[in-house]
Amino acid sequence: MRSTFAAVSIAATLAFAPLCSSAQTDIQPDPAHRTWHASWVTHPTAPLREPVVLHFRRFLTLSAAPGSYVVRVSADNRFVLYVNGQRVGDGPARGDLNHWRYERFDLAPHLHAGGNLITATVWNWGIFAPIAQMSDRTAFLLESDAAGSESISTPEGWQVEIEPCHRALDRSSVTQRSYMASGPGEVVEAAQCDWSWNTASDQSSNWVAVVSPMRDSIYGDVNRAHSADATGDNPWGLVPDTLPHMVYTPTSAGQVVRVDGTAAEQAGMTAFPVHAVTVPANTHLHILLDRKTLTTAYPILTVSGGKGAQIWLTYSEALYDNKDHKGDRDALYYTDAQGVKQPRRALGLRDEFVPDGGVDRIFEPLWWRTWRYLDLEISTDSEPLKLDSLTAAFTAYPFEERASFQSPDPELAKIWEISWRTARLDAHETYMDTPYYEQLQYVGDTRIQALISYAVTGDDRLARQALQAFNDSRIPEGITRSRYPSSLPQNIPTFSLLWIGMLHDYWMYRPDPAPVRESLMGTRAVLDWFAHYQQPDGLLRELPWWSFIDWVPSGTIPTYSSNGESCVTTLQYLGALDNAADLEGALGDPALATRYRTRAAGVRMGVYDKCWAPARGLLADNPDKMVFSQQSNIMGVLYDAIPKAQQQAVLRKVLAIEPGTTPDGVLSASYYFRFYLARALAHAGMADEYLASIEPWRQMLALHFSTWPETPGPTRSDSHAWSAHPIYDLLTLVAGIEPGSPGFKTVRIAPHLGSLPSLTAAYPHPDGMIEVEYHRQGSGLAATVTLPAKLTGTFLIAGRSWPLQPGTNHIDAPGAGAAE
Repeated sequence: MRSTFAAVSIAATLAFAPLCSSAQTDIQPDPAHRTWHASWVTHPTAPLREPVVLHFRRFLTLSAAPGSYVVRVSADNRFVLYVNGQRVGDGPARGDLNHWRYERFDLAPHLHAGGNLITATVWNWGIFAPIAQMSDRTAFLLESDAAGSESISTPEGWQVEIEPCHRALDRSSVTQRSYMASGPGEVVEAAQCDWSWNTASDQSSNWVAVVSPMRDSIYGDVNRAHSADATGDNPWGLVPDTLPHMVYTPTSAGQVVRVDGTAAEQAGMTAFPVHAVTVPANTHLHILLDRKTLTTAYPILTVSGGKGAQIWLTYSEALYDNKDHKGDRDALYYTDAQGVKQPRRALGLRDEFVPDGGVDRIFEPLWWRTWRYLDLEISTDSEPLKLDSLTAAFTAYPFEERASFQSPDPELAKIWEISWRTARLDAHETYMDTPYYEQLQYVGDTRIQALISYAVTGDDRLARQALQAFNDSRIPEGITRSRYPSSLPQNIPTFSLLWIGMLHDYWMYRPDPAPVRESLMGTRAVLDWFAHYQQPDGLLRELPWWSFIDWVPSGTIPTYSSNGESCVTTLQYLGALDNAADLEGALGDPALATRYRTRAAGVRMGVYDKCWAPARGLLADNPDKMVFSQQSNIMGVLYDAIPKAQQQAVLRKVLAIEPGTTPDGVLSASYYFRFYLARALAHAGMADEYLASIEPWRQMLALHFSTWPETPGPTRSDSHAWSAHPIYDLLTLVAGIEPGSPGFKTVRIAPHLGSLPSLTAAYPHPDGMIEVEYHRQGSGLAATVTLPAKLTGTFLIAGRSWPLQPGTNHIDAPGAGAAE
């Protein structure tokens, strides 16, 4: 996030670099317990909890360029740090007040002998801030490792000014009626900006000495920073950010695909943004740009002249007709009821830029935006406006796509590509349900996202952050919050059960069990809470708050019987009991593991006794046996509430149901819950039918989605990572690569090619890459499996098994290769 107001050359403005320089990655980790010497600072008169943008600065004179100059930086809400006008990095990564992140940077590559200027933009959007942003008050903190006159630790020598030109827009700026939790649009009125604030020559009289943000405290000077595990009288318990910095790299803002205006106004506009164009005076027009794929990025618009003009930037995942409906994501037009071709519109979050007539004025929002389509609505006054350039800086968690999957089916390649893009755009400082509307880390979404990260990237750092965040979110009653961090509390008790599933996933896939062991007190608290709602027959009675299971537009899940019991929530509880028993047996209390297994057996028996409907051959959603769903039967198979002998028959009925339909009154599963359908198919020995089950994803290809949507049919969000699980399924079910034991100490490879004649895949194991290649040979299958050093495992197909050793393994499996 480069500052909107950085007074640097245009060449420097448009030069991109990743946030995490090599100098930063070489910084040694901080000790677990450290004493802080810097103090929090703020502006003496600026509001502490209302929306505000501040600039901070500190001059530093050095006798020689240092070999290393490490600083620790934090802010509430956020900061962007500069040295000598060049962007160094931003932060802090989101957390709560008891776990407030600070970032570390080595400034040495940006410093030189003589005078240097260290600056920061800090902002707090107050009541308009994203729901994921927790906060106490506006403040800034920087601590330097240097001593004496070469130290720049706050507060000594620091100055601050208010930037009045940059403000948050209220909800009325959003041109779409939908729940928007991701933060405000922003307005920059160029005439009010201090455009030279980031230069040593700035002599503005607005600069004043910093003061403590606790200036209203009755306890005096309590602004000294403190670690999360230390006593302190200010609200921020500091912990180091363990994540790498988010990437900041160039990407296309889009190409002009339509200009709405008179013929004279449209002339030449399609050359933008490759070439500068001029919008005439007294003109109103729309310039619509299309990236072809969704992105998360900072748009950077540079203009000259145009005093009195107004520019609105509208960011949209798709285009809408006059009834606010989406269609083919490539379609620029629709046909109205009279058969007339009409332009589709970009709707959604908007920013505003008001030029002042100056040269090379740059607009860049302080927080990134999500768009495929970007609409520039421009109104000029009596002076023409030159659009100099429009670029963008892509940002996301720096995942590396290490896994691969190739087959003769081109649609699977496209499904892989879209799934990875969806997962990538929904991963930043936290996982996010959607990068457009909410940007919140929900347990249900995050479980799937973490598994994708393990399988495709081998990077577990963002997942570890999530596991800890949910543990930190637990309320006194014992359960986790449904999403975290979040300034607006929300409780979904069933998501606490999925958090236990997340821990079990991590235990199986990753080599370090410490995060799981450290969370066992939390899993016990969750299951103790649920035990209070378990009835003598094993089923759960109705839970408080929101017992979310799945989005089902055509019905309600869960439902309850006349005596208030639910089979479907009980099934999710059963899965958590099974997972917790495994974790306690391996890492915690074996006696508790035994009690969990005993409790699970009673629940399993109660579900089948109370919920099985013999006439339907299905589990009902509650003991009244009037409501049925795919979800309850998927979980019934997955957690063995349905006996093994009946599981395949049940799943065949489930597979016949299309998403968004209710044949015979059976509610269908969303894209999200079909993740559990894939697991149930494997559990029941039907994984060869997986490829046929992803027909809904094949159908979406015809609508030109570039990321996967939230739900079937009319969908709010066009990018929901819970719908991206096919990329994980292709690796773990089709290529068949899964952990054979906890910590992935061994590998289990059981391919299910369905109708594919061949495939190759690669999978990042903690010890190195696993590579597989399969070819059908008549009625047999020829497999080549290459394992990293020290990794052993088992290859299974058609009821037979072969041992796998490090290095290359060749397997000929007769009778295992016939197309399904």
